[in-house]
Parts: sequence; structure tokens; C-alpha cells
Amino acid sequence: MNPDTAPLAIGYDDIIAAAARLAGQAHRTPVLTSTTLNTRTGAQVFLKCENLQRMGAFKFRGAYNALAQFTPGQRRAGVIAFSSGNHAQAIALSARLLGMPSVIVMPQDSPAAKLAATRGYQQGQAGSEVMLYDRYTEDREAIGRRVAEERGMTLIPPYDHPHVMAGQGTAALELIEDTAAGGPLDLLLVCVGGGGLVSGCAVAAHHLNPGIRVVGVEPEAGNDTQQSLALGRIVHIDTPKTIADGAQTQHSGTLTFPVIQRLVERIVTVSDAQLVQAMRFAAERLKQVVEPTGGLGLAALLCGVVAAPGQRVGVIVSGGNVDIARYAALLADGAV
Repeated sequence: MNPDTAPLAIGYDDIIAAAARLAGQAHRTPVLTSTTLNTRTGAQVFLKCENLQRMGAFKFRGAYNALAQFTPGQRRAGVIAFSSGNHAQAIALSARLLGMPSVIVMPQDSPAAKLAATRGYQQGQAGSEVMLYDRYTEDREAIGRRVAEERGMTLIPPYDHPHVMAGQGTAALELIEDTAAGGPLDLLLVCVGGGGLVSGCAVAAHHLNPGIRVVGVEPEAGNDTQQSLALGRIVHIDTPKTIADGAQTQHSGTLTFPVIQRLVERIVTVSDAQLVQAMRFAAERLKQVVEPTGGLGLAALLCGVVAAPGQRVGVIVSGGNVDIARYAALLADGAV
């Protein structure tokens, strides 16, 4: 089958259905603007603040959309997930809201705030726990599959799942709806880890505005998706060392990558130092706490990696879950 015409894992109808499930559960996060940002970039910039989403990141959208579709039997057995932090919290919170146990496989070097929050969401939910692993020597996917088989739980991966992808796409749906009065967006900047957010957002954006350009942003050290697009196949890399812990993925998903190939114009990268610049700008000018991964799109625009003078630009600010001591140190002296 021609890859340009093969059916994608999700369509716009899936995103609309996800939006209906999320109504009353997910926050409709604000869209912020900054005159200073507009002046510096020459663009009209609209920031979709998913750092103000429940549990502090867009991941709640996909997690809740997936778990809300469990059968009664699946709910009794519970859910297992592997995550560097935000998907972990999203699954734990969604599971609690839906009354099911959750087991979360997390790196032992996850930010303390993310570990504490995940465990907090699990409190009082029988059968729930956090399992730690070494992200540099152990395979989280293998651990997740093993535990799922042993306990009869349903594994919900952080990005390579149609219900997760569709849920994440509701962020772009809302952004485009909330900025429509001023005209269509010309460009949408979305952070890229495994591709769940950018694939869902690309489907929503292109349906609502076929002329929009979607550009993904990865950390320099973890540009597996950029490499994959260049080669036309999924590239696997070693776990990247970057402050953008939410984008320390080793490869795109088998479901997300075809969407990226078809609907994402290109992937650009930013350095850790540029991420710190974006975090500092968000704190000083917008009064927003943005985690390193959450600032990928903003960093690309602010630092000139992507130029868009005279254009209307949407940016998904994907999350704000960052260890407060680390955050303070990064902003104080730019150490990475």
C-alpha cells in the first residue's frame, strides 16, 4: 500500500470523540499572548498553556481518553504504563478518577516532583504502585509487557496508541478554535518526544486548516524523529542526555511516525541552553512555570531556529512539571 494513501492510526472524528470524553474532566487551558514575544519574533504568537492542564501537562488528555474506553473487566484489572514522568502522573490521576488500580514504571532518576506527584495520585487506590528502573540499562517496554502479562493489566504506552494520540490532538483543536476569530494560524509548533502530541495535533490542525504548517521540535541530543524523517524509517537512538526529560525517547512510534511523515513539514532541534532561555522568558514575561520539554516549541521561535515574521503562530507549551530546585538553578545561572 502506498504510504501516502495508507490509513493513519487516527482521524479527526477520533479527536472530536476524545474532546467529548474530556469535557468536564480536562481543563480548557488558556491561550496566552506576549507583546514582547511578538516584537522579538515579528509574529503573532499564541501559546497554548498545557502547563496549566490537570497534573501539569497535556498528557492528561491522552491518558483519560484511553482509560475512559476500558471495558469493565479492564477497569477491574487496572492499567500499567511506563513514563519519564508526565504520562505517569496522567495515568495515575485518570485511573483514580475512573476507580481503577495503576502500576507505573518510572526511571529511578525521574524528577523528584514527578515521582512524588505520581505516588500522590495513587494514594488510596488499592493495587497501585510505582516501579523504578534504570533508564540506561533496562528496557521499560519489556518491563511493562511482563507486568501486564503477570497481572492481567492493560498496557497504555505514552504515545504509540490511537486513543492517546487522539486525546493529545484536542490541545490543537482548542487552540485553533480559540484563535479563529483573528484568522487561521499559519504555523503550529509542537514538541516531539515519541510523537503522540505532534501526531494528534497535526491531524486536528490539518483538518481545520489544510494550509497550516506543522513543525515539530526536538532536543538536539534526542533528534531521533528528525533522523527518521530524513531516512524514511524509524531510527532508534541511545537514551539522549538532555534536560528535556520528557523527550528522552529512543524512537518514534509505529503509529505516530506515519502521521508525522505525512502531516508534519519538518523537525527542528534546540539546545539545552536555548530551552533555558525559553524557560526564563516564560517566567519573566508570562509568569508561567514551564518545564524544559514544555519549552521546546517556544525555544525554537524565541531563539530564531524557526522564523515566522508576519505570521500567526500557535505554540503548544506542553507542560510545567519540573523539580523546583532544579528549575531555580537553571534560571539562576543557566547551568545544564
